[in-house]
Amino acid sequence: MTDAVLVVNSGSTSLKFGAYTTGKEATLLCRGVVDSMSTDPHFVAKEPDGKPLDAHEWGEGQVLHHKAALNYIIGWLEQHEANIKVVAAGHRVVLGGTRFDGPVVITPEVLDYLDGLSVMEPSHQAFNVRGARAIAEDFPGLPQVAVFDSSFHRTMPDVAQIYPLPKAARDTGVRHWGYHGISYDYISRQVPKVAPEARRVIVGHLGGGASVCAMLDGKSIETSMAFAGLTGLPMATRSGDVPADVIFYLLRTKAYTSETLEKALYGDSGLLGLSGTSSDMKVLQASPDADAKLAVDYFVYALVKFIGAYTALLGGLDALVFTAGIGENSAIVRAAVLERLDWLGLKLDAAANAANGPRISTADSKVAAFVIPTNEELMIAQHTLDLVSSV
Repeated sequence: MTDAVLVVNSGSTSLKFGAYTTGKEATLLCRGVVDSMSTDPHFVAKEPDGKPLDAHEWGEGQVLHHKAALNYIIGWLEQHEANIKVVAAGHRVVLGGTRFDGPVVITPEVLDYLDGLSVMEPSHQAFNVRGARAIAEDFPGLPQVAVFDSSFHRTMPDVAQIYPLPKAARDTGVRHWGYHGISYDYISRQVPKVAPEARRVIVGHLGGGASVCAMLDGKSIETSMAFAGLTGLPMATRSGDVPADVIFYLLRTKAYTSETLEKALYGDSGLLGLSGTSSDMKVLQASPDADAKLAVDYFVYALVKFIGAYTALLGGLDALVFTAGIGENSAIVRAAVLERLDWLGLKLDAAANAANGPRISTADSKVAAFVIPTNEELMIAQHTLDLVSSV
């Protein structure tokens, strides 16, 4: 019998999972997703190498709740995958609030606190908590751990975690939280393997959600995504930074209500909003349309702006890292960024960049640049095993 830890990323209409061994080094057994849960739920599982393993459909028009999806996944793992027994579950949770600056064993009281933070981060938090509640109800003896996207950034200096607002506003919980911390945690552990002397590092987690993090000696000192999941870089459908006075203007002129504006900023903006056609960087890069090119150019422009600012905060730069979907796969974006940063002494190795790295800067480049694939699932599995084994 192989003990396994289940890694869960619970969203609004999908539930991604991975199963890992519980040995000293967690190893992936399989991964999958239950997708389109509110319209056409279907299950897909794959081998570690990506080969299809199994699939199941509930039928179009069916609605599958998180509880039923997780029951199906755990049952499938223990019945379909011979000799697997799920002994713990680790959950990605975006916001840990002021109480948690690291992973925590889940209790009913912990879930109540995390659920209360949903008003701050409305797009992910409630659904992350819902997945953990579902397992707690149907598998009450199963140890669970919450691993937070915000925790990695609690090393930012105090001045970087505040906003210049009245104390009454700050006392409501308004602060610079920062996200994608699980990914940055993983990358911070990989950088010393490829650049052991690099102390001042900037990492771009560039995917459907995108952010930049400045690290000093492997610790976060600043990051672009701020209070919730909306700000910083432009993203697939999220706006990134928009001036507050623009928000007031749009509301004052009744162009939007608060509800429709929130929907527009989260779901109709970013690359999709600028291009008017697609939120997919690959599609935009292949398009001859002028607005598609504008969307790509703006993404690069914003990224270069943050890297420049963070280089100043770090007092220089030793290494630049690209990760996540766009970061790992878009040679066009990486080349455009490095070309704009030649003043730093960054020199692009075009052949290495076309091959997606790992090192994409030349040997004589004053700043090293790398492509490092992220692995948030593995980090959650390892943190879960560390906490569960110590209880």
